[in-house]
Amino acid sequence: MAENTQNLQIQSISRRELRELVRSQLLMLLERNNLEGAKALLVPVQPADIAEAIEELPEAMQAIAFRLLPKDEAIEVYENLNSAVQQALIEDFKRQDVLDIVDKMSPDDRVRLFDELPAKIVTRIQEQLSPMERQATALLLGYEADTAGRIMTPEYVSLKENITVFQALDRIRQLARFTETVYYLYVTDTARHLTGTLSLRELVTATPEQKVADIMTRDAVFVSTDTDQEEVARTIQRYDFLAMPVVDREQRLVGIVTVDDAADIMEQETTEDIYTMGGIQSGTDDYFQSSLITVARRRVLWLLVLLLTNTGTTAVIHSQEELLTQVVALSSFIPLLIGTGGNVGAQSSTVVIRSLNVETMRPGRAFWVIRREAMAGAVLGLMLGAIVILWAFVLQGNLAVAITVGLSLVAISILASVAGSALPFLFRTLGFDPALMSAPFITTAVDVLGVLIYFAIARAMLQVL
Repeated sequence: MAENTQNLQIQSISRRELRELVRSQLLMLLERNNLEGAKALLVPVQPADIAEAIEELPEAMQAIAFRLLPKDEAIEVYENLNSAVQQALIEDFKRQDVLDIVDKMSPDDRVRLFDELPAKIVTRIQEQLSPMERQATALLLGYEADTAGRIMTPEYVSLKENITVFQALDRIRQLARFTETVYYLYVTDTARHLTGTLSLRELVTATPEQKVADIMTRDAVFVSTDTDQEEVARTIQRYDFLAMPVVDREQRLVGIVTVDDAADIMEQETTEDIYTMGGIQSGTDDYFQSSLITVARRRVLWLLVLLLTNTGTTAVIHSQEELLTQVVALSSFIPLLIGTGGNVGAQSSTVVIRSLNVETMRPGRAFWVIRREAMAGAVLGLMLGAIVILWAFVLQGNLAVAITVGLSLVAISILASVAGSALPFLFRTLGFDPALMSAPFITTAVDVLGVLIYFAIARAMLQVL
């Protein structure tokens, strides 16, 4: 009775509340060593939510909670765990426990796990896999990382053109439990060349006597094994596919990439772009689960670059000591100008970098984009400059200084917008990731040039030689 009440409670709350409830109750039950209660708690919970709850447990309890799961569910939960927890569980399991789980994982998830494990452990586990699973894993590991061949699964349903709908449905019933998905079906010839595609809906709505060749779509969209994984994900998104066929150099069907893998790829690529734009080297593990040494190593490179380039700003200010001595009020507005310039440049670069990365903007429109951003920078500069002139005059009571600050802000806003929009295009042309032209780098570049502009305008306005 208590178990039924608990299940009803779990089913009647939101997903977010559910995850928090499962995590807190699971922790409480394990602390009390109530394993039966913990096992009953997990029965109505989805594998993805169980995985998240296990990840948030203390490390000593993760293996205990995982062992409470039925074997079939444990496989799916294991596939949803992050790589750090997967590795920790492997170290805690007996060898046979590992093999039972890894052998039943889908090949693409297994390869993703192997990419995170030390080579010795991978070799030991591979030797113990069943021949079929070992062959499937070796096939994927043979392709380069971050390509369609590496992330695809060879578990799909293929049909021949000359069979009937009735025969096709019978084949699907036989293979359904061994394949990743049956919603998309792939038609091949005798040499396994991809000749067309077919959805399950089209198949079940056709008459049993019809041939597959009569109802399939011959103009199949596919990717090659060496296609970059990000392009694969975008192709799936563009055509609203549930799965994308993958062919080798001879146009033979060798696997499929499913939409859930595409979603993982897009999340991974977006995270890498965000890290890169923030001046952080991306890694494959969870940033907040990395050691402090690893965290520092990823961040120190860009910080050193920025430290060195910022000395340029210091040098410019030092060279203008005479001017600053005569008009001390000028020094008060240096942080305002360089801060605003950096922010304007970061806004322009963010828009352009994101558009380039998601391919919503063609590189051929670079000059149009730069011109548009320059005009936007001018408008922003005029708006902010007018406000700053009034504010500077109120603070200092010096009209010449106030106008100098306002004009400098207009010029710096235009410069920052042009730099923020042009440099990512330059990096793309040179073959680099546009995200490398990150906000910190643009901010530093604009700082140096902005200070030069400020002092040049100040000399002209104040007529100080």
